[in-house]
Amino acid sequence: MSDPQDSKPILTTRQGHPVHNNQQQRTVGSRGPATLENYHFLEKISHFDRERIPERVVHARGFVAHGEFAAYGTIGDEPAAKYTRAKLFQTRGKKTPVTIRFSTVIGGRDSSEAARDPRGFAVKFRTEDGNWDVVGNNLQVFFIRDAIKFPDVIHALKPDPVTFRQEPNRIFDFMSNTPESMHMLTWLFSPYGIPKNYRTMRGSGVNTYRLVNVHGEGVLVKFHWMTQQGEHNLTQAEADAIQATELGHASKDLYEAIERGEYPQWELNVQIMSDDEHPELDFDPLDDTKIWPEERFPYLSVGMMTLNRNITDHHNENEQIAFGTGVLVDGIDFSDDKMLIGRTFSYSDTQRYRVGPNYLQLPVNRPREDVQVSTNQGGGQMSYGVDNRGGNPHINFEPSSVAGLQEADESYREYRPFVSGQVMKAPIERQNNYSQAGRRFREMADWERDDLILNLTTLLARCDKHIQEKMVWHFSQCDENYGRRVAEGLGIAANA
Repeated sequence: MSDPQDSKPILTTRQGHPVHNNQQQRTVGSRGPATLENYHFLEKISHFDRERIPERVVHARGFVAHGEFAAYGTIGDEPAAKYTRAKLFQTRGKKTPVTIRFSTVIGGRDSSEAARDPRGFAVKFRTEDGNWDVVGNNLQVFFIRDAIKFPDVIHALKPDPVTFRQEPNRIFDFMSNTPESMHMLTWLFSPYGIPKNYRTMRGSGVNTYRLVNVHGEGVLVKFHWMTQQGEHNLTQAEADAIQATELGHASKDLYEAIERGEYPQWELNVQIMSDDEHPELDFDPLDDTKIWPEERFPYLSVGMMTLNRNITDHHNENEQIAFGTGVLVDGIDFSDDKMLIGRTFSYSDTQRYRVGPNYLQLPVNRPREDVQVSTNQGGGQMSYGVDNRGGNPHINFEPSSVAGLQEADESYREYRPFVSGQVMKAPIERQNNYSQAGRRFREMADWERDDLILNLTTLLARCDKHIQEKMVWHFSQCDENYGRRVAEGLGIAANA
């Protein structure tokens, strides 16, 4: 009878040297001291000391899965080509590999997935023209409309830098001085602030982009992912019960569903409007704190995403995966969204810090194999000799009359929006900070409103009196009943 040990691979060092003793260091006598020439031990322990990379500042806790996107070939009832020349949308049934990372936003890498927190919903399409990332959240809006405030809102939501506790007084101090946050708070403190799990939550790109067709014509667009498993959320009491015994329930649910062959699906929908300022609206369409009303800008179906494969290595495929709002393919372009421009720098910059300047050479971040990467950007830490220079290692600049790379042809027509105005630091004109929050409050079911008020008053009760009064005033501007109910829950006057 053969020994099962005979079929096991031989343990080696990272240099490929066989390891004959992985139990003891080399020492002087059996009791020591240890000798410095313990190469295997030194390699093993020094790598162990470095096997973690800095966690993400936001979206630190997340879970990754792989799958595919199947296009319908249409956008709503129209051929996709009417709006965009992006190749992945043009043909019905065309499949594009995808990788998705779901996440929480504020908590650290080992925090609870049952916390009240926006959820990240980031999708990497591996298209024939290179990667395209849609980096969004489960909620359709955000706390702020200008990226210069992003560090501030995250600092307010993160733990106190002295006590390292997440403090309601800090959170609502910032929010009470940020009127545009009322819409996001109304969503976040309702049951939508705690999705039941990743499979049963929707996703939204939040930012506004442009679609561009072969004629160089553009329209504004928002991206939405509609769960096909039914949308389900948790009350605070239900979340507390889960958190008492499990910190990673959503990751566990998704992993086990895929392993069972119950592959979750989301339909990609878009909202489209003409690319102009839309003076008929009472808000600016590029404002990330606003929703485009569905009755005026209907959801148009584009294709179906299916997740059908789990990752095999958490560090390589989750910790090191990198998304960016500026990772676009031809046919999809930037808008003038103030948050989008700031995010586009920040997302890629944080990956260069966390993972290194050559993070795009990692398998989980590279385009698919049939896409040729050709660039004169080289060197830096952890570059592993990928030939990106068209087969000529001597020429790492452009233009060159000798060899090297050349620009792509200009056979397509780029979209050239006309922009004019004074360069200034100024807020947008149509802010309308309260109406959509009020509308959302009135459209909630009774139990959702009850849950919203309970969740808000529970945390606001721990805040200073003047912050309570400012928040009540803001909620009253959204809806008189909204403010009154929060005030009653706090035991203060609604008109303070």
